[in-house]
Amino acid sequence: MEAAELGAFMVSACLFAAALGHPASPVTAWLPDPFPRRALMGVAMGLTAIAIVSSPFGQQSGGHLNPAFTVTFFRLGKIAPWDALFYVLAQFAGGLAGVVAAAGLVGAPVAHPAVNYVVTAPGPRGEAVAFAAEAAISFGMMTAVLIVGNRPGWSRFTPLCAGALVAAYITFEAPLSGMSMNPARTLASALPAHAWSALWIYFLAPPLGMLAAAEVYLRTGAARRVYCAKLHHHNARRCIFRCEGEPTPLR
Repeated sequence: MEAAELGAFMVSACLFAAALGHPASPVTAWLPDPFPRRALMGVAMGLTAIAIVSSPFGQQSGGHLNPAFTVTFFRLGKIAPWDALFYVLAQFAGGLAGVVAAAGLVGAPVAHPAVNYVVTAPGPRGEAVAFAAEAAISFGMMTAVLIVGNRPGWSRFTPLCAGALVAAYITFEAPLSGMSMNPARTLASALPAHAWSALWIYFLAPPLGMLAAAEVYLRTGAARRVYCAKLHHHNARRCIFRCEGEPTPLR
């Protein structure tokens, strides 16, 4: 399920990027300014994230779609080691399969330099800024998921919160780093594009940012609790995580 979810996310990313960024697309002619096109891309991918997390697959697997999420919830004691390992492997495999499927469906437009398999790369301000930006947005995402997801009155809005942040990050942060926040998502694009420049940023910054958010969460407030590693909490689907149906205190 995790593989299918990130695969679907990457198919959506490739299709929308081709529709909004390819020179032959009518949208490019109607909106020559990249900012409104980036905003449309943000809305499209935010809605995609919400739909995937809220889908039956997302409700069952937890809708991580991201090794950085999985590693952080493992750190928080919510995921068994073998589950965490196979989640990460599935996410990498699913992301790559999604890009390959999108390239097979659409063909040349996905490979065009203006789309380039939706590769994430540092912006003109350089690698240091890209690293800091990736760490910051990952920190922000994990902080929001932990705060919203672990308040009984708010937890049902976790998918909406995550999707809104994806939309905002693509709109405003993408010029700095390409907005990855996800090692599997970046590698999925890098492999077919043969784009290896600064790959280390996207493997280090997202997990470091999310792990840092978890550490801050652990140390701020004696009553901090984590209910579950799922992003969609209000469903009756079987949970494989260490939740036991009750909030568990962090250690």
